Amino acid sequence: MPTGLRAVLFDSGGVLMQPIGGRWNPRADFEAILLEYFPMLTAADLAGAIIAGDAFFSGATTTPGYDDYHRVMLRHLGIEPTAELLADLERPVDPRSILETFPEVLPTLLALRQRGVRMAVVSDAWPELPQLHDALGMAGFFEAYAISALVGCHKPDPRMYHHASNALGLAPQECLFLDDDPELVAAAIDLGYPSLAVRRDPAAGPCAVPSISRIDEILRLF
Repeated sequence: MPTGLRAVLFDSGGVLMQPIGGRWNPRADFEAILLEYFPMLTAADLAGAIIAGDAFFSGATTTPGYDDYHRVMLRHLGIEPTAELLADLERPVDPRSILETFPEVLPTLLALRQRGVRMAVVSDAWPELPQLHDALGMAGFFEAYAISALVGCHKPDPRMYHHASNALGLAPQECLFLDDDPELVAAAIDLGYPSLAVRRDPAAGPCAVPSISRIDEILRLF
């Protein structure tokens, strides 16, 4: 790993936080909300809708809006996506009821800030990601966000990585990039960013790029 690092660019999901219950999308209360409206829906019906939503995500060139995503799943179920239902699927909840940071994250962010290390986030996510981070105790740590739904593309598009480093006014070689997807780490390395894959699962198997198992392992680099 080169010297001269001045910043860390973090992916969010799988690096900083994880969903309680293990599923990112749809939100953990998706099934419960739909069953309030349509109690005749079966577990198989709901599972099929989630598969349709996953396919929609896979085919998108950026992170689609919640309403578009929910419409795909509702139409798969033969349900009219009314404004009321779409709003209810996004009903406000305490982020801490559906998301949690990994145990070492907050101490690591604090240690980096105390050492003068600048920080930003590069994430395929929806626009409210900064508010979710704030609710989970990460307020004030990140100077910039490259969010796919706002940048208009997702990783590994170079614009995502450059959006963050440019916002910090730093060159790629000054920014350490962390992501839980080795392919996205490889793309960052090709762009000149020193990078590490965060491999939290010890059973994940071989990794083709340099990796760590916890983000506090980067403290030795600063």
